[in-house]
Amino acid sequence: MPGPSPYPTGGDTAAGVMVIILFYLAVTLVVLAIAYVLTGVTLMMFFRKVGVNPAIAWVPIYNHWKWLEVGGQNGAFALLSLIPYGGIVTTVFLAIGMHRSGIAFRKDSAWVVLGIFVPWLWCILLSGRDEVYDPSLITAAGYPPPRAGYGAVVPA
Repeated sequence: MPGPSPYPTGGDTAAGVMVIILFYLAVTLVVLAIAYVLTGVTLMMFFRKVGVNPAIAWVPIYNHWKWLEVGGQNGAFALLSLIPYGGIVTTVFLAIGMHRSGIAFRKDSAWVVLGIFVPWLWCILLSGRDEVYDPSLITAAGYPPPRAGYGAVVPA
């Protein structure tokens, strides 16, 4: 008959795994909460600068809808983020909208890279006191005007 196993099994292992899982979930929730607050605050600053109601920045999905419209995009693309892999499409159109918004702030295309990788910093820098938003520059560049905010043209 074999003797007792040298490797413990049972309650100690399960408790250790649960502690690790709970720690991981807690850290994930804290990171998500920080990202939500950071995005909300910085989008609020950006929306105030471009003439959109700043309170919209705190409403998930709808904030991206308005952000797309500020860039002259169809806001309904924000709904694609509700389906698997649809967020990729939303991000592509948001990058196009960031490029067009950057034109209105007299920024070059390099600002789109900043907007893609660090969107909260992009919002902070563009909503600065010295930055001037001129939506007529978007149409002067040959793009459709914004659908929300200053200079918005609502399609019929």
